[in-house]
Amino acid sequence: MARENLVRIEEIQGRGRAIVSSQPLRGGEIVLRDSPILLYSAFPLNGQQLQFSTSIYCDNCFRKLQSASAPLSCPSCSQHRFCSPNCLSVSIASSHNTWVCQALSRMRDCPSLVLHQPMERQIQARFLIAAYNLALVSPSNFQILSSLQGHGEDKDAVAAQFLHSVISSLCPPPSIEGFLFSLELTSALLAKDKLNAFGIMEPVDFNKENCGQRSVRAYGIYPKASLFNHDCLPNACRFDYVDNAPDRNTDVIIRMIHDVPQGREICLSYFPINENYSSRQKRLLEDYGFTCECDRCKVEANWSDQEDNEGDDDDEENEAMEEDHDEPMVEEAASEYETDFPHAYFFVRYMCNRENCWGTLAPLPSSNVNQSSNLLECNVCGNIKNEADDIDADGGQGAYSIPH
Repeated sequence: MARENLVRIEEIQGRGRAIVSSQPLRGGEIVLRDSPILLYSAFPLNGQQLQFSTSIYCDNCFRKLQSASAPLSCPSCSQHRFCSPNCLSVSIASSHNTWVCQALSRMRDCPSLVLHQPMERQIQARFLIAAYNLALVSPSNFQILSSLQGHGEDKDAVAAQFLHSVISSLCPPPSIEGFLFSLELTSALLAKDKLNAFGIMEPVDFNKENCGQRSVRAYGIYPKASLFNHDCLPNACRFDYVDNAPDRNTDVIIRMIHDVPQGREICLSYFPINENYSSRQKRLLEDYGFTCECDRCKVEANWSDQEDNEGDDDDEENEAMEEDHDEPMVEEAASEYETDFPHAYFFVRYMCNRENCWGTLAPLPSSNVNQSSNLLECNVCGNIKNEADDIDADGGQGAYSIPH
């Protein structure tokens, strides 16, 4: 039975709001299941999904549409497809109501948006229509969205100005009491989307050379999950079961990777854990506006400095060393990795060893409150690793029974 009150929200100096363990937690424990307050497609406006993906998805629940079944289309625009009569009726009453349908259709026919702007701008337009519609259909959830971290910045002003102008001229939101449609609000919403949106990934394609590199099928705003801060060696990771869950399939589930004591901050990695130091720092600064100073980055920053110094050495000398001492250098590097990188154990134990996957492993939820499961699940490919005998069992994506 799941324990309650496992985590709490705290203000941490230099990190803002954070999720902290309220009691000792074990690996595999589910600390959060969160539902999105807003979902929107990650595909551009100017084309069918199949131009950008090998799959087609329901525009309400974003499940993969089965080729054997005939999807239902929006009766007004015929551009959006749904997996069932229920998804169609729910969507028409909320996320794809008359105003949203007309707004997306008009923007789809807008050359300045679909022909002369990058694909990112079209996806931002989808978000803004979904966000303004949220104010119409669920003012309380719009207030939650408005309370999330993110404020308009000068570097994003051009995009905000353009999109606000397009929406103002083509499809201004319906008038709602207490809701002011303004450039300032448009700018703030885009900033909140940038900092808080979670990508809902496409299914793993095991036929691809790099099955771990997946595209995004949709984005969601998860207000509780967005409070988790980043760490390049996380102690928790996110699972979703979009195509397999019988209900609430767009929920995200946050599970502990390993045991942590009471009072420890619970962190996720905002991207695959195999990325190198320079790539991580670049992404975090550009996308989230901060420089990471976690324990792993402190170690690897030292490596980066050493590599820069070595790069100043004579090129011919380096080439000669590579030719004459290939194998010893590999052995030396491996030895240095083990002694100078105290976190190497994390990658050995918690990074999926399926070729080109790079997912993170976390124990399956255990019925024993005092002991973690020996079965570890990959959050990308779904493989199940038996830690007890080091035998991998290909359980398929989302192999274990999904918690309710």
